[in-house]
Amino acid sequence: MFEPATLAELQDAVRGAPRVLCVGAGTKPRLSAVEGVRISTRQLCGIVEYDPAEFTFTALAGTPLAEIVAVLAEQGQHLPFDPVLVEAGSTLGGAVASGLSGPGRFRFGGVRDFLLGVQCVDGLGRLLRLGGKVVKNAAGFDVPKFVVGSLGRFAAIGAVTFKVFPRPAATRTLSLPARPGLLERLAAGRWNIDAIDIPPGGQRVLVRLVGPEEALEPLAADLLRALSAGDDAAEVAPEFWNDLREFRWALPTGVLVKSAITPGQVGDFTAGHVSCGGNVAYTSVATAAEIPAHLVGLTLTGNAPLWVGGRPRYAVEAAVKQAFDPDHRFPSLDD
Repeated sequence: MFEPATLAELQDAVRGAPRVLCVGAGTKPRLSAVEGVRISTRQLCGIVEYDPAEFTFTALAGTPLAEIVAVLAEQGQHLPFDPVLVEAGSTLGGAVASGLSGPGRFRFGGVRDFLLGVQCVDGLGRLLRLGGKVVKNAAGFDVPKFVVGSLGRFAAIGAVTFKVFPRPAATRTLSLPARPGLLERLAAGRWNIDAIDIPPGGQRVLVRLVGPEEALEPLAADLLRALSAGDDAAEVAPEFWNDLREFRWALPTGVLVKSAITPGQVGDFTAGHVSCGGNVAYTSVATAAEIPAHLVGLTLTGNAPLWVGGRPRYAVEAAVKQAFDPDHRFPSLDD
């Protein structure tokens, strides 16, 4: 395994073997379960630039998300998409390559919506600098977005630049009984909700409100009154969101699959965790043989096909792969 400590060493590592793949902390092991030489980002670590006044930072790919979260918190800022597996040790590059976002994606968008620029090494060993370091950057095509969710199959991510937001002054989480049409009413309501998730079991809907402390009580009261849910509502401690983001509810040695869904499909995923207002679902089963027949998605952990139920293919994907990796030094998205 190569362990580069600089971007120049990352270039050498990519050139050093005919088939390579970058790996971070291994918190989503199925994504890197392919044949080839591993390039660890363990030493490619650290925040390169951070300007709180500009709400942007640049960090190397192997930087633990926990370090990023802590530094931002000191300045009253955060990554609003709620990165997952932070406590498990997930890295910044791993978050970009996997494209995973947490409950905050509902209101603010996912990883790709906060990525401003990326430095990566392509299959020819060239260091590419794509995008920029400022929010108002409209030069050329938005190529960095292709790296998000690419599983490291297009290029080796070396460093990334993100925009960040101010941390909310206070939060409050309501737990409401699940019923037909509730997700749609919450999403279309006037309450500017921060997150809407359904924890495993499918019986309750979690609604996270954010804002000034003094505004949350009347906001919650108005929401409960409009939904006629006052008697059935309960409050949930903020730490509960942490358990969802860390997948503590999932089987530790089982198969974990992420699926893109619509609110109308939520009923098929009550055994797992439904996130982002009913647009993402996570299913945990003991073995691949127990994966439901209807499931279509990406396997994050466990011994199962990378793509459950197949995946769509687009001409632009093949074109980007050819441009980044003409010699196929990185595995394909089908490996």
